[in-house]
Amino acid sequence: MEKPMRRLKIPHTDSIEELAKFWDTHDLVDFEDELEEVREPIFEYREDEPVMIHLPVKEVEALKRLAKARRTGPATLIREWVLEKLRQS
Repeated sequence: MEKPMRRLKIPHTDSIEELAKFWDTHDLVDFEDELEEVREPIFEYREDEPVMIHLPVKEVEALKRLAKARRTGPATLIREWVLEKLRQS
């Protein structure tokens, strides 16, 4: 006798990364009975949340060279530049 397949559930998490991984491997139509309309924001902005920026490869390479010449990391250098600009504002 075959065992019935266990029904997967949508993960209950606030992690965008976890949800993205889940939906990368699952189809929304398989969970229609679990879906509900939500009218308010689900994810809250956190003040300590990292900010991601996208740069073309050429600029990333230049940034890494400059950071290395200054004996620091690229992220540290970007942070210094942002803080400097904010102080000037």
